[in-house]
Amino acid sequence: MTTTTTTTTFPLGGDLPVNRLGFGAMRLAAGTFDGPPRDPATGVAVLRRAVELGVNHIDTAGFYNRGAVRANELIRRALTPYRDDLVIATKVGPLPGPDGVPSGHAGPGQLRGLVEADLRALGLERLDLVYLRVGGLTGPGAESIAERFAVLAELREQGLIRHLGVSNVNAAQLAEARAVAPVAAVQNSFANGAELLADCEAAGIAYVPYFPLGGGLVPLDLERLGRVAARVGATTSQVALGALLAASPSVLAIPGTGSLDHLEENLAAGGLVLGAEDLAELRA
Repeated sequence: MTTTTTTTTFPLGGDLPVNRLGFGAMRLAAGTFDGPPRDPATGVAVLRRAVELGVNHIDTAGFYNRGAVRANELIRRALTPYRDDLVIATKVGPLPGPDGVPSGHAGPGQLRGLVEADLRALGLERLDLVYLRVGGLTGPGAESIAERFAVLAELREQGLIRHLGVSNVNAAQLAEARAVAPVAAVQNSFANGAELLADCEAAGIAYVPYFPLGGGLVPLDLERLGRVAARVGATTSQVALGALLAASPSVLAIPGTGSLDHLEENLAAGGLVLGAEDLAELRA
């Protein structure tokens, strides 16, 4: 594998430099939303190792839990006292149903409570980045998000939130949010189209694809990834992450795992250099 000697960073919100290869906490509590709980001790070990390997951007949510295992509580247990350069992003909006799958949606009056719950669980006085997550797993809806985003903007003015983001949105919803308050990051599915990427890049907004390795829901082109992986001496997952990072300097990757081995494999992708031939094949 060809490696570089430095990790490229991105100024999240203009004032929070983060390594572009971060960590997603969704799989700490369970492999899937309706799967069995994972050993919390393993989650703690994964988090500590991630930070040791240079991760300073962790993406989480209050609904990342299964039974008594909760991602935010694992983050607090593993990483407090927090390093000064550690950026923790969370998201509010989805509400778990009886089966644990986040199928409900919080109204404007419920968002403050969700933000305050994240603050308590993480042991923080201010959240670095809070996304308003809208729509379902299949993509954004067409509803207005202005009223809900305005609630988060008010909490930002009150000092509970440093930066705001939106997740699973279309162009109209992003424009609607930006008319209310500055947007520091967009978290959308890259596999469903990166039509907002150019706008984000021009505006200095981070573009953070969720399910960067498919998440078990988005099929990856394993044949094409495998050809490139064999050529560059990497794994298919590393090539997939390397291709995301090569798409734009505004892209932040947040692969998640509950396995130490997978964690180290994923983070090694930060040093992968894909050539023009490799990227052309992957983007064809």
